Formats: sequence, C-alpha cells, structure tokens
Amino acid sequence: VKMNEHLLEVKHLKKSYPVYDNSGKLFAKKKHMCAVDDMSFFIEKGETYGLVGESGCGKSTTGRTIVGLNHADSGEILYNGRDLCKLSDKEFRPLRKDIQMVFQDTLSALNPRQRIGDSLSETLKIHGMTEEHYFRFPHELSGGQVQRLGIAGALIIQPKLIVCDEPVSALDVSIQAQILNMLVELQKELGLSLLFISHDIGVVRFISDRIGVMYLGTLM
Repeated sequence: VKMNEHLLEVKHLKKSYPVYDNSGKLFAKKKHMCAVDDMSFFIEKGETYGLVGESGCGKSTTGRTIVGLNHADSGEILYNGRDLCKLSDKEFRPLRKDIQMVFQDTLSALNPRQRIGDSLSETLKIHGMTEEHYFRFPHELSGGQVQRLGIAGALIIQPKLIVCDEPVSALDVSIQAQILNMLVELQKELGLSLLFISHDIGVVRFISDRIGVMYLGTLM
C-alpha cells in the first residue's frame, strides 16, 4: 500500500433494488428501494473495521458489493487505489483471491454430496480441522466446525481482505467466542484486514479496531 493510501476505501457507494408494484396494473411503474445510500468508509491494512446495524440497514449489501457479488449503482470501491466498480467481471476475477467473504450460512454454500477433504484438501491444518474431518460430509459437522471450514475456505488462497458477514450470529455464545478469538489470532498471524459485519454491538466491539454504525443505508 502506498503512503496515505488505504487498503480499501468506499466512497459515496449507492446500491438499489427494484421493487415491483402489487397494485395489479399490467404496466405499473417500477420503483426502487435504496439499500445502500452514500456510504463512505475506509479500512487500513491489518485492521478490523466493524460495521454494525439492525437487520435490513444495508450492511450485508455493502459487503456483497465490495466482493463483487453485487454491482454498485454509483460510487467508488478503491482497493489499493484501483476502483473495483469500473472493472468488468473478467478484470475483477484476478482480485478475488485478495478479497474473500465468509457468510452467515456457510453450510448452504457447501456441496452436500462432496466430502470435506475434497472441498478443502489443504485446510486440515487450520485451527481444529484434523484428519478425522476429512471423510465427513457437511451435514455431519457442528455449526462451529462449519464456520471454521468457511473461514478456512476464505484463507486458503491467502487473501488480503476478508468480509465477514454475520459469521457468528447463528452460533451459541461459547462457540462465538472461540470463532472470534480464532479470527483475532489469524489476523495477527497473517496480517489480514477484516470488514466485520454484524447486528450485535457486543461482538463488534470485541473484535473491531474501529466501528461504523449503519442506519437506513448509510453511516451515522
């Protein structure tokens, strides 16, 4: 990263979705719901930026747009000074190894017919994934094991930034603490930057260096 240049900088990001009128008219005017409205923040190399807000405020949309799962309506997403919003899918593809995402429901992203060893043969060394898991199927893992697998999957190609979208919200409190401590250790060990998205201010306060509070599509 160059001097005075953030690893990631989001500038005036906007993202809306079509909302279809249920009036019954054949040619009803299509409306749009603004999920993200003029969002701006930055993440430094090696830090965790916490994005907290109630359900439906647009925080997950922000994360998905950063990793290229959504296309922004307007604004800039600068990664090492390069605007991701201006890249085609083909141009974005090489950057996917640098910017990974961990989802709330990792299990749904796994192939239920594929054994864990086939899905992630190189991740057995990462924090608790031992040989006993190799021949299991995803449904045979606990919630905490599934989330460890999701984190391992994000780490396997050595990213610089991981967007964590509610990664512990579906887990018991004791398992939440284990996953959060693991993320903190991995961040220090690997020099990662994290965007940690959650509705739980306590979780965000524990893991974050800085926190942004989101409400109705923008930062407060």
